[in-house]
Amino acid sequence: MTASEAPTKQYALLAPDLAADTLETEMLARWEAEDLVARTLARGDEEFVFFEGPPTANGRPGIHHVFARTIKDLFCRHRAMKGYHVGRKAGWDTHGLPVEIEIEKQLGISGKRDIEALGVEAFNKLSRESVWKYKGEWEQLSARIGYWLDYSDPYITYSNDYVESVWWALATLFKSKLLVRGHKILPYCPRCETTLSSHEVAQGYQDVEDPSVYLTLELTSPEGIPTGARILVWTTTPWTLVSNVALAVHPTLPYVELRRRGRNEATVILAEARVRAVLGEDYADRWDVVRTWTGAELSKLRYRRPLDWLPYPAGAKHEVIVVEDFVSADDGTGVVHMAPAFGADDYQAGKRHGLAFLQPVNGRGEFPASLPVVGGMHVKKADPAITIALEERGVLWKAGTLVHSYPHCWRCGTPLLYYARASWFVSTT
Repeated sequence: MTASEAPTKQYALLAPDLAADTLETEMLARWEAEDLVARTLARGDEEFVFFEGPPTANGRPGIHHVFARTIKDLFCRHRAMKGYHVGRKAGWDTHGLPVEIEIEKQLGISGKRDIEALGVEAFNKLSRESVWKYKGEWEQLSARIGYWLDYSDPYITYSNDYVESVWWALATLFKSKLLVRGHKILPYCPRCETTLSSHEVAQGYQDVEDPSVYLTLELTSPEGIPTGARILVWTTTPWTLVSNVALAVHPTLPYVELRRRGRNEATVILAEARVRAVLGEDYADRWDVVRTWTGAELSKLRYRRPLDWLPYPAGAKHEVIVVEDFVSADDGTGVVHMAPAFGADDYQAGKRHGLAFLQPVNGRGEFPASLPVVGGMHVKKADPAITIALEERGVLWKAGTLVHSYPHCWRCGTPLLYYARASWFVSTT
Protein backbone atom coordinates (compact mmCIF):
# COMPACT_ATOMS: atom_id res chain seq x y z
CA MET A 1 0.00 0.00 0.00
CA THR A 2 1.16 3.57 -0.61
CA ALA A 3 1.03 6.48 1.83
CA SER A 4 -2.09 7.85 0.13
CA GLU A 5 -3.84 4.46 0.25
CA ALA A 6 -3.05 3.71 3.90
CA PRO A 7 -5.97 3.53 6.36
CA THR A 8 -6.07 6.45 8.82
CA LYS A 9 -9.24 5.99 10.84
CA GLN A 10 -7.41 4.79 13.96
CA TYR A 11 -5.90 8.26 14.44
CA ALA A 12 -9.33 9.91 14.59
CA LEU A 13 -9.75 8.28 18.00
CA LEU A 14 -6.71 10.17 19.27
CA ALA A 15 -7.52 13.61 17.84
CA PRO A 16 -11.02 13.86 16.39
CA ASP A 17 -10.60 17.59 15.76
CA LEU A 18 -7.58 17.12 13.47
CA ALA A 19 -7.29 15.53 10.06
CA ALA A 20 -5.92 12.06 10.61
CA ASP A 21 -3.02 12.39 8.19
CA THR A 22 -1.91 15.72 9.73
CA LEU A 23 -0.57 14.09 12.88
CA GLU A 24 1.18 11.40 10.91
CA THR A 25 2.70 13.82 8.43
CA GLU A 26 3.92 16.13 11.18
CA MET A 27 5.48 13.29 13.17
CA LEU A 28 7.21 11.75 10.17
CA ALA A 29 8.41 15.17 9.01
CA ARG A 30 9.82 15.91 12.46
CA TRP A 31 11.70 12.58 12.58
CA GLU A 32 13.15 13.33 9.14
CA ALA A 33 14.11 16.89 10.08
CA GLU A 34 15.84 15.65 13.25
CA ASP A 35 17.54 12.86 11.25
CA LEU A 36 16.40 10.62 14.08
CA VAL A 37 17.17 7.28 12.42
CA ALA A 38 20.79 8.25 11.76
CA ARG A 39 21.15 9.55 15.31
CA THR A 40 20.01 6.22 16.78
CA LEU A 41 22.40 4.37 14.43
CA ALA A 42 25.29 6.46 15.75
CA ARG A 43 24.78 5.66 19.44
CA GLY A 44 25.31 2.65 21.68
CA ASP A 45 28.35 0.56 22.53
CA GLU A 46 27.13 -3.03 22.91
CA GLU A 47 25.84 -4.51 19.65
CA PHE A 48 22.29 -5.82 19.15
CA VAL A 49 22.41 -7.49 15.75
CA PHE A 50 19.32 -7.14 13.58
CA PHE A 51 18.98 -8.16 9.93
CA GLU A 52 15.65 -7.53 8.28
CA GLY A 53 14.02 -10.79 7.16
CA PRO A 54 14.11 -9.56 3.58
CA PRO A 55 10.98 -9.04 1.48
CA THR A 56 10.77 -10.00 -2.18
CA ALA A 57 10.25 -6.68 -3.94
CA ASN A 58 8.56 -8.16 -7.03
CA GLY A 59 5.36 -8.47 -4.97
CA ARG A 60 3.39 -5.72 -3.26
CA PRO A 61 3.38 -5.47 0.55
CA GLY A 62 0.20 -6.36 2.41
CA ILE A 63 -1.38 -5.76 5.80
CA HIS A 64 0.30 -8.87 7.25
CA HIS A 65 3.67 -7.22 6.60
CA VAL A 66 2.56 -4.27 8.74
CA PHE A 67 1.89 -6.63 11.66
CA ALA A 68 5.25 -8.42 11.34
CA ARG A 69 7.25 -5.24 10.89
CA THR A 70 5.59 -3.57 13.86
CA ILE A 71 6.73 -6.43 16.10
CA LYS A 72 10.28 -6.35 14.71
CA ASP A 73 10.47 -2.59 15.16
CA LEU A 74 9.28 -2.92 18.76
CA PHE A 75 12.30 -5.03 19.69
CA CYS A 76 14.74 -2.74 17.87
CA ARG A 77 13.36 0.37 19.60
CA HIS A 78 13.46 -1.31 23.00
CA ARG A 79 17.11 -2.32 22.59
CA ALA A 80 18.05 1.14 21.30
CA MET A 81 16.39 2.74 24.36
CA LYS A 82 18.42 0.35 26.54
CA GLY A 83 21.61 1.82 25.08
CA TYR A 84 22.49 -0.83 22.48
CA HIS A 85 23.74 -0.07 19.01
CA VAL A 86 21.03 -1.46 16.71
CA GLY A 87 22.14 -1.56 13.08
CA ARG A 88 18.70 -2.17 11.54
CA LYS A 89 20.24 -3.78 8.46
CA ALA A 90 17.81 -3.74 5.52
CA GLY A 91 17.76 -6.53 2.95
CA TRP A 92 16.14 -7.65 -0.29
CA ASP A 93 15.30 -11.26 -1.17
CA THR A 94 15.99 -11.63 -4.88
CA HIS A 95 15.98 -15.43 -5.11
CA GLY A 96 13.42 -18.18 -5.09
CA LEU A 97 10.25 -19.41 -6.68
CA PRO A 98 8.13 -16.25 -6.16
CA VAL A 99 10.45 -14.50 -8.63
CA GLU A 100 10.54 -17.45 -11.05
CA ILE A 101 6.78 -17.86 -11.13
CA GLU A 102 6.24 -14.13 -11.74
CA ILE A 103 8.42 -14.35 -14.86
CA GLU A 104 6.80 -17.63 -15.96
CA LYS A 105 3.41 -15.88 -15.88
CA GLN A 106 4.83 -12.90 -17.77
CA LEU A 107 6.23 -15.16 -20.52
CA GLY A 108 3.38 -17.68 -20.57
CA ILE A 109 5.67 -20.64 -19.79
CA SER A 110 5.63 -23.26 -17.04
CA GLY A 111 8.34 -25.29 -15.31
CA LYS A 112 12.07 -25.85 -15.52
CA ARG A 113 12.05 -27.44 -18.96
CA ASP A 114 10.45 -24.31 -20.46
CA ILE A 115 12.98 -22.11 -18.62
CA GLU A 116 15.88 -24.17 -19.98
CA ALA A 117 14.41 -23.97 -23.51
CA LEU A 118 14.26 -20.17 -23.21
CA GLY A 119 17.77 -20.06 -21.75
CA VAL A 120 18.80 -19.67 -18.11
CA GLU A 121 20.78 -16.48 -18.81
CA ALA A 122 17.81 -14.76 -20.47
CA PHE A 123 15.48 -15.92 -17.70
CA ASN A 124 17.86 -14.65 -15.00
CA LYS A 125 18.07 -11.24 -16.70
CA LEU A 126 14.28 -10.87 -16.62
CA SER A 127 14.22 -12.09 -13.00
CA ARG A 128 16.82 -9.50 -11.94
CA GLU A 129 14.70 -6.75 -13.48
CA SER A 130 11.51 -8.08 -11.91
CA VAL A 131 12.73 -8.21 -8.32
CA TRP A 132 12.84 -4.42 -8.01
CA LYS A 133 9.36 -3.80 -9.41
CA TYR A 134 7.79 -2.71 -6.10
CA LYS A 135 10.91 -1.53 -4.25
CA GLY A 136 9.49 1.99 -3.93
CA GLU A 137 6.24 0.74 -2.41
CA TRP A 138 8.13 -1.25 0.22
CA GLU A 139 10.21 1.78 1.19
CA GLN A 140 7.09 3.96 1.32
CA LEU A 141 5.38 1.42 3.58
CA SER A 142 8.37 1.36 5.93
CA ALA A 143 8.33 5.14 6.24
CA ARG A 144 4.54 5.31 6.47
CA ILE A 145 4.36 2.99 9.50
CA GLY A 146 7.46 4.38 11.19
CA TYR A 147 9.49 1.21 10.65
CA TRP A 148 13.14 2.29 10.74
CA LEU A 149 15.57 0.50 8.45
CA ASP A 150 19.03 1.43 7.21
CA TYR A 151 18.69 1.33 3.41
CA SER A 152 22.14 2.86 2.84
CA ASP A 153 23.85 -0.54 2.55
CA PRO A 154 21.24 -3.34 2.28
CA TYR A 155 22.18 -6.96 1.75
CA ILE A 156 20.91 -8.31 -1.58
CA THR A 157 20.71 -12.06 -2.01
CA TYR A 158 21.76 -12.14 -5.68
CA SER A 159 24.94 -10.11 -5.09
CA ASN A 160 28.27 -11.92 -5.29
CA ASP A 161 29.13 -10.88 -1.74
CA TYR A 162 25.99 -12.51 -0.38
CA VAL A 163 26.29 -15.67 -2.51
CA GLU A 164 29.92 -16.10 -1.47
CA SER A 165 28.95 -15.72 2.19
CA VAL A 166 26.49 -18.61 1.78
CA TRP A 167 29.20 -20.77 0.18
CA TRP A 168 31.54 -19.86 3.05
CA ALA A 169 28.92 -21.02 5.57
CA LEU A 170 28.39 -24.30 3.68
CA ALA A 171 32.14 -24.88 3.42
CA THR A 172 32.52 -24.27 7.15
CA LEU A 173 29.80 -26.83 7.90
CA PHE A 174 31.39 -29.32 5.49
CA LYS A 175 34.85 -28.95 7.04
CA SER A 176 33.26 -29.52 10.46
CA LYS A 177 31.71 -32.77 9.13
CA LEU A 178 28.22 -31.37 9.75
CA LEU A 179 27.10 -31.45 6.11
CA VAL A 180 25.87 -34.94 5.22
CA ARG A 181 24.31 -36.56 2.16
CA GLY A 182 21.08 -38.44 2.74
CA HIS A 183 17.35 -38.85 2.13
CA LYS A 184 14.41 -37.22 3.81
CA ILE A 185 10.70 -37.52 3.12
CA LEU A 186 9.56 -34.02 2.21
CA PRO A 187 6.46 -32.49 0.65
CA TYR A 188 7.51 -31.95 -2.95
CA CYS A 189 5.97 -30.13 -5.91
CA PRO A 190 6.73 -32.00 -9.17
CA ARG A 191 5.87 -28.95 -11.31
CA CYS A 192 8.11 -26.49 -9.45
CA GLU A 193 10.55 -29.36 -8.75
CA THR A 194 11.19 -28.17 -5.22
CA THR A 195 10.32 -29.12 -1.66
CA LEU A 196 8.04 -27.02 0.55
CA SER A 197 8.28 -26.09 4.21
CA SER A 198 5.54 -27.08 6.64
CA HIS A 199 4.44 -23.41 6.70
CA GLU A 200 4.02 -23.46 2.92
CA VAL A 201 2.17 -26.80 2.96
CA ALA A 202 -0.37 -25.34 5.39
CA GLN A 203 -1.29 -22.69 2.79
CA GLY A 204 -2.35 -25.11 0.07
CA TYR A 205 -4.84 -27.71 1.32
CA GLN A 206 -7.76 -28.48 -1.01
CA ASP A 207 -10.65 -30.94 -0.79
CA VAL A 208 -10.14 -33.47 -3.59
CA GLU A 209 -11.58 -36.80 -4.71
CA ASP A 210 -8.93 -39.53 -4.55
CA PRO A 211 -8.98 -43.32 -5.10
CA SER A 212 -9.92 -45.64 -2.23
CA VAL A 213 -8.55 -49.10 -3.00
CA TYR A 214 -8.72 -52.31 -0.95
CA LEU A 215 -6.42 -55.24 -1.77
CA THR A 216 -6.27 -58.84 -0.61
CA LEU A 217 -2.67 -60.06 -0.65
CA GLU A 218 -1.76 -63.72 -0.31
CA LEU A 219 -0.10 -64.71 2.96
CA THR A 220 2.70 -67.26 2.98
CA SER A 221 4.86 -69.00 5.56
CA PRO A 222 8.44 -67.79 6.03
CA GLU A 223 9.39 -70.48 3.50
CA GLY A 224 6.99 -69.01 0.92
CA ILE A 225 4.28 -71.69 1.24
CA PRO A 226 0.72 -70.28 0.82
CA THR A 227 -1.33 -70.33 4.04
CA GLY A 228 -4.74 -70.15 2.36
CA ALA A 229 -5.32 -66.72 3.90
CA ARG A 230 -5.19 -63.21 2.47
CA ILE A 231 -4.53 -59.96 4.32
CA LEU A 232 -6.70 -56.94 3.59
CA VAL A 233 -4.86 -53.66 2.84
CA TRP A 234 -6.22 -50.16 2.08
CA THR A 235 -4.60 -47.23 0.29
CA THR A 236 -5.56 -43.88 -1.24
CA THR A 237 -2.38 -43.76 -3.35
CA PRO A 238 -2.41 -46.77 -5.70
CA TRP A 239 0.64 -45.41 -7.53
CA THR A 240 2.81 -46.09 -4.45
CA LEU A 241 1.98 -49.81 -4.67
CA VAL A 242 4.63 -50.05 -7.39
CA SER A 243 7.16 -49.44 -4.58
CA ASN A 244 5.55 -51.68 -1.95
CA VAL A 245 8.10 -53.67 0.05
CA ALA A 246 6.33 -54.51 3.34
CA LEU A 247 3.13 -54.36 5.39
CA ALA A 248 2.85 -52.92 8.89
CA VAL A 249 0.52 -54.04 11.70
CA HIS A 250 0.18 -52.91 15.29
CA PRO A 251 1.89 -55.32 17.72
CA THR A 252 -1.03 -55.67 20.16
CA LEU A 253 -4.05 -54.79 18.03
CA PRO A 254 -6.45 -57.76 17.66
CA TYR A 255 -6.92 -59.01 14.09
CA VAL A 256 -9.56 -61.45 12.89
CA GLU A 257 -9.50 -64.03 10.11
CA LEU A 258 -12.87 -64.49 8.39
CA ARG A 259 -14.31 -66.78 5.72
CA ARG A 260 -17.34 -65.95 3.61
CA ARG A 261 -20.15 -68.25 4.73
CA GLY A 262 -20.96 -71.13 2.37
CA ARG A 263 -17.93 -70.55 0.15
CA ASN A 264 -14.74 -72.54 0.02
CA GLU A 265 -12.40 -69.65 -0.67
CA ALA A 266 -9.43 -67.96 0.92
CA THR A 267 -9.96 -66.25 4.25
CA VAL A 268 -9.31 -62.55 4.82
CA ILE A 269 -7.57 -60.88 7.77
CA LEU A 270 -8.05 -57.33 9.05
CA ALA A 271 -8.18 -55.46 12.36
CA GLU A 272 -11.16 -56.54 14.47
CA ALA A 273 -12.14 -52.91 15.08
CA ARG A 274 -12.45 -52.28 11.31
CA VAL A 275 -14.65 -55.25 10.36
CA ARG A 276 -18.00 -53.41 10.43
CA ALA A 277 -16.63 -50.40 8.55
CA VAL A 278 -15.09 -52.54 5.79
CA LEU A 279 -17.46 -55.53 5.50
CA GLY A 280 -20.72 -53.84 6.57
CA GLU A 281 -22.88 -53.73 9.68
CA ASP A 282 -24.42 -57.10 8.76
CA TYR A 283 -21.11 -58.86 8.27
CA ALA A 284 -22.03 -61.52 10.88
CA ASP A 285 -24.81 -62.77 8.56
CA ARG A 286 -22.29 -63.48 5.79
CA TRP A 287 -18.93 -64.14 7.43
CA ASP A 288 -17.62 -66.64 9.99
CA VAL A 289 -14.65 -65.96 12.27
CA VAL A 290 -11.96 -68.59 11.70
CA ARG A 291 -9.45 -67.39 14.30
CA THR A 292 -7.96 -64.27 15.89
CA TRP A 293 -4.43 -62.97 15.60
CA THR A 294 -2.25 -60.34 17.22
CA GLY A 295 -0.06 -58.14 15.10
CA ALA A 296 2.99 -59.80 16.63
CA GLU A 297 1.74 -63.21 15.42
CA LEU A 298 1.09 -61.90 11.91
CA SER A 299 4.63 -60.54 11.73
CA LYS A 300 5.92 -64.12 11.57
CA LEU A 301 4.32 -64.54 8.14
CA ARG A 302 5.16 -63.12 4.72
CA TYR A 303 3.01 -62.06 1.76
CA ARG A 304 3.16 -61.66 -2.01
CA ARG A 305 3.39 -58.05 -3.19
CA PRO A 306 0.64 -56.71 -5.48
CA LEU A 307 2.92 -55.58 -8.36
CA ASP A 308 6.31 -57.07 -9.27
CA TRP A 309 7.46 -54.50 -11.82
CA LEU A 310 10.64 -53.50 -9.96
CA PRO A 311 13.54 -55.72 -8.83
CA TYR A 312 14.54 -55.63 -5.17
CA PRO A 313 18.03 -54.43 -4.23
CA ALA A 314 20.29 -57.24 -3.02
CA GLY A 315 20.34 -57.91 0.71
CA ALA A 316 17.32 -55.80 1.68
CA LYS A 317 14.21 -57.26 3.33
CA HIS A 318 11.02 -57.37 1.29
CA GLU A 319 7.50 -58.84 1.36
CA VAL A 320 7.65 -59.03 5.15
CA ILE A 321 5.15 -57.96 7.82
CA VAL A 322 6.55 -55.63 10.47
CA VAL A 323 5.07 -54.31 13.71
CA GLU A 324 4.85 -50.55 14.22
CA ASP A 325 3.10 -48.46 16.89
CA PHE A 326 1.97 -45.83 14.36
CA VAL A 327 -0.52 -48.32 12.87
CA SER A 328 -4.06 -47.72 14.14
CA ALA A 329 -7.62 -48.92 13.63
CA ASP A 330 -8.98 -45.41 13.08
CA ASP A 331 -9.40 -45.98 9.34
CA GLY A 332 -8.55 -48.45 6.60
CA THR A 333 -8.05 -52.08 7.67
CA GLY A 334 -5.47 -51.75 10.44
CA VAL A 335 -2.84 -52.96 7.94
CA VAL A 336 -0.58 -50.33 6.35
CA HIS A 337 1.08 -50.77 2.96
CA MET A 338 4.72 -49.69 3.22
CA ALA A 339 6.65 -47.83 0.50
CA PRO A 340 9.68 -46.30 2.29
CA ALA A 341 10.35 -43.85 -0.56
CA PHE A 342 6.93 -42.20 -0.18
CA GLY A 343 6.07 -41.63 3.46
CA ALA A 344 7.78 -40.36 6.61
CA ASP A 345 6.58 -43.26 8.80
CA ASP A 346 7.38 -45.74 6.03
CA TYR A 347 10.89 -44.34 5.60
CA GLN A 348 11.73 -44.51 9.30
CA ALA A 349 10.27 -48.03 9.58
CA GLY A 350 12.33 -49.01 6.55
CA LYS A 351 15.47 -47.85 8.34
CA ARG A 352 14.53 -49.76 11.52
CA HIS A 353 13.77 -53.04 9.75
CA GLY A 354 16.29 -52.91 6.91
CA LEU A 355 13.58 -52.80 4.24
CA ALA A 356 14.21 -52.46 0.52
CA PHE A 357 14.05 -48.92 -0.91
CA LEU A 358 12.33 -48.59 -4.30
CA GLN A 359 12.25 -45.09 -5.79
CA PRO A 360 11.04 -45.28 -9.42
CA VAL A 361 9.78 -41.67 -9.71
CA ASN A 362 11.79 -38.79 -11.18
CA GLY A 363 11.80 -35.12 -10.17
CA ARG A 364 8.80 -34.38 -12.40
CA GLY A 365 6.69 -37.04 -10.65
CA GLU A 366 6.88 -39.49 -13.57
CA PHE A 367 7.51 -43.23 -13.72
CA PRO A 368 10.44 -44.37 -15.93
CA ALA A 369 9.49 -45.20 -19.51
CA SER A 370 10.73 -48.78 -19.05
CA LEU A 371 8.11 -49.60 -16.39
CA PRO A 372 5.18 -51.81 -17.51
CA VAL A 373 1.67 -50.32 -17.82
CA VAL A 374 2.51 -46.87 -16.40
CA GLY A 375 5.88 -46.10 -18.01
CA GLY A 376 6.34 -42.37 -18.58
CA MET A 377 3.10 -41.44 -16.78
CA HIS A 378 2.74 -38.88 -14.00
CA VAL A 379 2.04 -40.78 -10.78
CA LYS A 380 -1.34 -39.16 -10.11
CA LYS A 381 -2.52 -39.98 -13.64
CA ALA A 382 -1.32 -43.59 -13.25
CA ASP A 383 -3.85 -44.53 -10.54
CA PRO A 384 -6.62 -45.78 -12.93
CA ALA A 385 -4.18 -47.95 -14.92
CA ILE A 386 -2.74 -49.41 -11.72
CA THR A 387 -6.22 -50.18 -10.37
CA ILE A 388 -7.00 -52.12 -13.58
CA ALA A 389 -3.70 -54.01 -13.28
CA LEU A 390 -4.55 -54.97 -9.68
CA GLU A 391 -7.93 -56.31 -10.82
CA GLU A 392 -6.30 -58.34 -13.60
CA ARG A 393 -3.93 -59.88 -11.04
CA GLY A 394 -6.81 -60.89 -8.79
CA VAL A 395 -5.73 -58.82 -5.78
CA LEU A 396 -8.28 -55.98 -6.00
CA TRP A 397 -10.95 -56.35 -3.30
CA LYS A 398 -12.90 -53.21 -4.13
CA ALA A 399 -12.21 -49.76 -5.53
CA GLY A 400 -13.99 -46.45 -5.04
CA THR A 401 -13.20 -42.84 -4.21
CA LEU A 402 -13.24 -40.59 -1.18
CA VAL A 403 -13.14 -36.84 -0.68
CA HIS A 404 -10.47 -35.62 1.70
CA SER A 405 -8.22 -32.63 2.31
CA TYR A 406 -4.92 -32.96 0.46
CA PRO A 407 -1.95 -30.53 0.30
CA HIS A 408 -1.26 -28.69 -2.96
CA CYS A 409 1.52 -26.31 -3.93
CA TRP A 410 0.37 -22.84 -2.87
CA ARG A 411 2.22 -21.32 -5.82
CA CYS A 412 0.92 -23.38 -8.73
CA GLY A 413 -1.89 -25.61 -7.36
CA THR A 414 -0.16 -28.94 -8.16
CA PRO A 415 -0.86 -31.86 -5.75
CA LEU A 416 2.22 -32.45 -3.59
CA LEU A 417 4.05 -35.75 -3.31
CA TYR A 418 5.58 -37.00 -0.06
CA TYR A 419 8.80 -38.05 -1.60
CA ALA A 420 12.27 -39.19 -0.40
CA ARG A 421 14.59 -36.54 -1.78
CA ALA A 422 18.33 -37.10 -1.94
CA SER A 423 19.95 -33.92 -0.66
CA TRP A 424 22.52 -32.39 1.65
CA PHE A 425 21.51 -31.89 5.27
CA VAL A 426 23.04 -30.10 8.25
CA SER A 427 23.57 -32.73 10.93
CA THR A 428 22.07 -31.66 14.27
CA THR A 429 21.52 -33.51 17.54
